[in-house]
Amino acid sequence: MITLYDEPDHKVVMYDDLSQGSMVQSNQLAVISKGECMVLDPGGHKVYSQLFSMLAGIVPASGLKHIFFSHQDPDIIAAANGWLMVTDATAYLSELWMRFIPHFGVDDLVVERIRPIPDEGAIIMVGGTPLKVIPAHFLHSSGNFQVYDPRSKTLFSGDLGASLGNDYWKVEDFDAHVKHMEGFHRRYMPSTRAIKMWVTMARTLEIDRIAPQHGAVFPSPEMSRRFIDWLDGLTVGVDLMDEGFRVPG
Repeated sequence: MITLYDEPDHKVVMYDDLSQGSMVQSNQLAVISKGECMVLDPGGHKVYSQLFSMLAGIVPASGLKHIFFSHQDPDIIAAANGWLMVTDATAYLSELWMRFIPHFGVDDLVVERIRPIPDEGAIIMVGGTPLKVIPAHFLHSSGNFQVYDPRSKTLFSGDLGASLGNDYWKVEDFDAHVKHMEGFHRRYMPSTRAIKMWVTMARTLEIDRIAPQHGAVFPSPEMSRRFIDWLDGLTVGVDLMDEGFRVPG
């Protein structure tokens, strides 16, 4: 466990080493405020039992009240049924994906505890702290959200800011880190316009750190600002295509 923020009644923690074998590395994050916990992007079946056990060491199961799914990918949502069956938590997911999540085996007994997030976002109270669910649509999912914690000034950015192939948990040399992000962002982020809209919104937030779902955290205001500035100059997705699709053969 890596502690990103630590006050007596408010903590932000990250688990970055629960992925196994050929699974893509992913970070599981949690906000614990006054004994109440939100788990963010908790992962798939092979991560579920480890994460649940580790969280039990810092918050009782009765305190696990909220589960946030930034979008519909299996490395985020595949174990949704397990979390809902063993806790009384409420889960949150873009309204676009509500009819798809039962395909991951979510039982009828618990599916009603998954709440749709409207496109404009929402506020979720966790231990008295208003966590802001903010839109990040098309980055990379058509129904995609992030969470901003105003207490710790942490932005949980999902796949935006993801890095692959690095063996460190926090960015200390931004220029050296770019090579671990660039290919992923150019291919997985479909819209430069969506990035520009996100950058404009992100610059209105007071950010001390950005914690993505894959790879290293941007651990300071300076590193967070450098990431936002880098993203502002990036061209991605369909805007890189100068030819149409072709039928092979």
